[in-house]
Amino acid sequence: MANKGPAYGMSRDVQSKIEKKYDDELEDRLVEWIVAQCGAAVGRPERGRLGFQVWLKNGIVLSRLVNSLYPDGSKPVKIPDAPPTMVFKQMEQIAQFLKAAEDYGVVKTDIFQTVDLFEAKDMAAVQRTLMALGSLAVTKNDGNYHGDPNWFMKKAQEHKREFTESQLKEGKNIIGLQMGSNK
Repeated sequence: MANKGPAYGMSRDVQSKIEKKYDDELEDRLVEWIVAQCGAAVGRPERGRLGFQVWLKNGIVLSRLVNSLYPDGSKPVKIPDAPPTMVFKQMEQIAQFLKAAEDYGVVKTDIFQTVDLFEAKDMAAVQRTLMALGSLAVTKNDGNYHGDPNWFMKKAQEHKREFTESQLKEGKNIIGLQMGSNK
C-alpha cells in the first residue's frame, strides 16, 4: 500500500462525510457482541475508530466471529495458528471473512470492501456489515448467537398464507371500493 498524503478540496470533503457516518456508540455495542460471541480471548480494542480498525485489521477477530455463528462441525474460515503479519495474508483473511459473511446471508450491498477496513477508508461500512451479520444471526435463532438479542434488529421473515379454494372463490364475489363502486 502506498503512503497517501493529506487530502485537499473535494477529496477531503468526501472523506470527512464518510468519517461522520462512523458511530462510536455502535462501536461499543459491536465490541460487546464480538467479545460475547467469541469469548474474552479476542481481547478488546482501544476506544475510537483507529483502535477498532487495528483490532480487526488482520482478520483473525472477524474470522473467529463468523466461525462462531456456525455449528462446531462446519467452520467456513480457516484461522492460522499465528496471526498473519504479511499485508496480503491479512487482506486475504479479511476476504475470507467477507465470503463467509455473504454465504451466511449478508446481502452483497451490506458488505464492505477489504480496503475499507485495511486502510480505514470507510469504517462505517465495516460497522454496517457487522450489524447486518448480527441481525441475521438474531433472526436465524439457531442457538449459535450469543449476547443480548436486543443489540440487533430482527429481519422480517416470510409468513406464507394458504387459502382454500372456497376462500378464493368468496374473494371474487366482493367488490372493493377501489373498483369504482360508491355504494
